[in-house]
Amino acid sequence: MPSLIPQHSALDTSSWWNGITRYQWLVLFVAWLGWVFDAMDATIYAIVLHPALHELLHTPAGPASPEQIGWYGGIIFSIFLIGWAIGGIAFGIAADRFGRTKTLIATILIYAVFTGLAALSQDWWHLAIYRFLTALGIGGEWAAGAAIVAETWPEANRAKAAGILQSAWAVGFFLAAAFNLLLKGSSWRLLFLIGIAPALVALLVRFWVKEPERWTQAQAHAAIPLSTIFSGRLKRATWVGSALAFVAVFGLWGSTNWAPTLIRELPDLKGADQAAVAASVSYAIMALNAGAIFGYLGFGPLADRFGRRPVFAFMCLGSLIMLPATYLLPTSYVGVLLLLPVLGFFNNGIFSGFPIYLPELYPTRLRATGAGFCFNAGRIFASASPFLTGWLVNALGSFNQAASTVALIYLVGLVVLWFAPETRGKPLPE
Repeated sequence: MPSLIPQHSALDTSSWWNGITRYQWLVLFVAWLGWVFDAMDATIYAIVLHPALHELLHTPAGPASPEQIGWYGGIIFSIFLIGWAIGGIAFGIAADRFGRTKTLIATILIYAVFTGLAALSQDWWHLAIYRFLTALGIGGEWAAGAAIVAETWPEANRAKAAGILQSAWAVGFFLAAAFNLLLKGSSWRLLFLIGIAPALVALLVRFWVKEPERWTQAQAHAAIPLSTIFSGRLKRATWVGSALAFVAVFGLWGSTNWAPTLIRELPDLKGADQAAVAASVSYAIMALNAGAIFGYLGFGPLADRFGRRPVFAFMCLGSLIMLPATYLLPTSYVGVLLLLPVLGFFNNGIFSGFPIYLPELYPTRLRATGAGFCFNAGRIFASASPFLTGWLVNALGSFNQAASTVALIYLVGLVVLWFAPETRGKPLPE
């Protein structure tokens, strides 16, 4: 029986990039850069949630309470995830129908423009609308970017390229935190305005990236309806992929993305001035994503060595343990700061599996549609997670206990993986 391990194994780290052309690196860089700014614009809200809602919810009776911020903040998070899901599915279909590069350009422009417009918000529901429209572009950008990288890079190097692509998410977090640090928490509106910058990436896509040959050849055939991903052998792939994405998104947005708010509630930061708190939040996000980078880059080599399913299980188990360990055990800022990188490795690193695994489940004419649907359909259900966390804050009395309870979702992921097909060592289906 032939070995399922690719010729360039995960242990051969000194030469896996040999033979990669300059254009293939260029495609990866442009898609990576788009995902960097995608992540930055997605993260900005998590950073400014507290000061923005503190201002927008201010009433004659006084400033907003932590319970109000948790409630309305959860609603906006949930609306954002619904927009992300709709955009991911709709633009995934568009990427298969009209092309990867055209869709990439459109989605980058959408999320950049509406992030900037969020600075004009005068009420909490204004911010909710702008975040919904921003999310349409953020969701769509992933489907087009993951497909174009998968179809441009060689089979033996695809998993590692996808891991590099997903690492952009951590870099985007770093950028958002760095800008917040530079502004010293002085203006949440200015931070949103900075989110317009990614529009420049659309120009790079327009002039540097062409449609993948796989997609061009597939266009000779008639378009396939969305319902096809729920028939035949694709049905199992679609349900499994959607369920895994649901678990990962539910866990991330129901817990980890509340980290800035959790940091602000720590006892040793009570009474600190605004600039000091903003700096503490920025450093915490950087610590979380320092660990996430190792998770993103490590998933590909581990998946090539052990298989996609075992590494997904490893990430789910680590997240299940580290979420309550990080949010319940430490009583000081330093304690949280030490555990956040480990949490980031698991809780964020799991997302590196999706640009590797999901494109491997579908043929070329359905690749962006199928991957985009799986990665984003689960968000419709996962959109309840921030809302649930906001409700749990009121029921349990703290963000720490609420976020830790959400960690139980990873048990669902471990069950789903029993039904997941293994794709290690197999070529992309045509």
